[in-house]
Amino acid sequence: MWHPSGVPRLPVCLRDAGLREESRVRAEAADAPIAAADAVRASVSYDQLRIFDGSLYWLETRPDAGRAATLTRWHPGEGTRDAGPANFHIGSAVHAYGGGSFVVDGDLWCVGEGGLYRRRRGGGELELISPGEMGDLSVGAGELLAVRESEQGDELVAVALTGPPQLRVLAESAGFFGAPRPGPALLAWSWWSERDMPWDACELWVAPYEPGGGIGDPVRVAGGADESAVEPRWGPDGALYFMSDRSGWWNLFRWNGQEVQAVAPVAGDCVAEPWELGYASYDFLDDGRIVMAVQQGPRHRLLLVDPSGTATSADLPYTSIKPYVAAHGTAVALIASSPTAAPQVALVHLTADGPRLEVLARSEHTRLAELAVSTPTELRVRVAADREVLALVYPPTGAGPGWRAPVIVRAHPGPTASCLLRLDWQAQFFTSRGFAVVDVDYLGSTGYGRAFRESLYGRWGVDDVDDCRAVAEHLLVTGRAVPGGVFIRGASAGGYTALHAATQDGPFAAATAISAIVDPDRWATTVPRFQRAHALRLRGGAGRVHADAIRRPVLLVHGTVDAVATVDDVRDLAAQLTRRGLPHELLLLDGVGHYVATSGHAGAALEAELAHYRSWMGEAGGNPGRYTAAAGS
Repeated sequence: MWHPSGVPRLPVCLRDAGLREESRVRAEAADAPIAAADAVRASVSYDQLRIFDGSLYWLETRPDAGRAATLTRWHPGEGTRDAGPANFHIGSAVHAYGGGSFVVDGDLWCVGEGGLYRRRRGGGELELISPGEMGDLSVGAGELLAVRESEQGDELVAVALTGPPQLRVLAESAGFFGAPRPGPALLAWSWWSERDMPWDACELWVAPYEPGGGIGDPVRVAGGADESAVEPRWGPDGALYFMSDRSGWWNLFRWNGQEVQAVAPVAGDCVAEPWELGYASYDFLDDGRIVMAVQQGPRHRLLLVDPSGTATSADLPYTSIKPYVAAHGTAVALIASSPTAAPQVALVHLTADGPRLEVLARSEHTRLAELAVSTPTELRVRVAADREVLALVYPPTGAGPGWRAPVIVRAHPGPTASCLLRLDWQAQFFTSRGFAVVDVDYLGSTGYGRAFRESLYGRWGVDDVDDCRAVAEHLLVTGRAVPGGVFIRGASAGGYTALHAATQDGPFAAATAISAIVDPDRWATTVPRFQRAHALRLRGGAGRVHADAIRRPVLLVHGTVDAVATVDDVRDLAAQLTRRGLPHELLLLDGVGHYVATSGHAGAALEAELAHYRSWMGEAGGNPGRYTAAAGS
């Protein structure tokens, strides 16, 4: 059988000793391994918090129901219930990733099935207002405002809330719009060119605005070639607030009509990388304070900013907060999680005695509720004289302080995304089987400032691979990882990282690439309009993944209707690997798009990944039968 060259092998006696240790670790685990179906069912997602008339609304997506998003409503004294509309998926493909797909003003306005719809107060049928891909819906000054996209560019559009629902175009551009926010006789919005991504160069504009009419001469408030100004929002004082990375970090600023002032400088990113429209990373409390989420490395915390600009942290049990913050009087609604709590919708009452939590919804699964979980530790590894990389290390479930295990290194997507310090049941699927899972915040990740985020441009497939490799080698040198049992996996941009890692000799015995990008040059021509600039800026590092360069077994998992990374490139790579007789597997998922982990086929993908690693543990220094028997199935 073909053997991956360069994979470290241990003498038989040492391999057996290592396997006995792994068997002991697994035997001491308190619970049976987590089933793939349970891991998927428990991975519920909550998004897009909105408040209207004392009620809180959000979208709830359950993987076992596909990617259909259901509108949920919570009201004090009434609890949580499904708010419909029945059998209708609320969501949009605007800018490829959607966002801001509903708003409530008594009527429900929502985007889905290729158009903008309204459902009148009190229920009834959905009414199609206008076809087209739209998002970033907001209401103010008697109108609904939104962004509409076509292949030619973007439009800012408006619809009167009363009377005939006629859509008006306020502005159009070959570039991109976001966040239309009506204020006192003014309209604010963000804009970036078709040559940029919003996290690279995004401008904030303001113009006179009269509901029912058009907009006047616009004025640029912030942003430019070296500044990303995002999330404009009018404050109760009539000033325009927004986030800008002009300091090197995305921080909160205020424009009073004449000048821009910093509100609360902090060495952290106070917004998420804007892949979607409609993010809301801060809001205004009734007592004059501003509440906002800040990310520093893999950790989020909630900051309270008083009128003087003094910022204090709220003492919360959460380490991950989604960019949907909604103030409710002197309380704030969050979608938050921790290493031991899956994402939940919580109302945080900010009392004089400290925060008081009221959990409104939580993603629980009865078969997993009492299971032990693996909690991570932070690991910092130096990769250059002036730089280190941070990773989150999840040991095998139930392992003691001296654990030693096969390791799965995970390269996150984006690559502007980051490690998230939250309960991930699909990671627990592997840790419950005796694997350690390691998430790496490689160069290009968010949460470390603008310079770190930009440093991967032109180096993609090089520095990200080096960072993942450095973490793996550190775990081998320190005796944590079993030689020949170290693997790398990645999704989307992380899949490209994993594939290039498979072209090198070194620590990785095999790789898994999910929804992977294969050829950056070709990707730049096939990727949706929104992301073309990103593809052009990233490329220039390692280049295309060539089949004849692959030196490790690879598992390719891809959806057949992936609109972000075309399945044709993965099919071509698999065909070339077949012709060269190189070991690989291709798992095509019918009807699945770019998000395999939240699809109805996520369980099959997990099982295939597990089988892949078990197979190559046996070939590269272990006995797959002994691993399987010890880990369970």
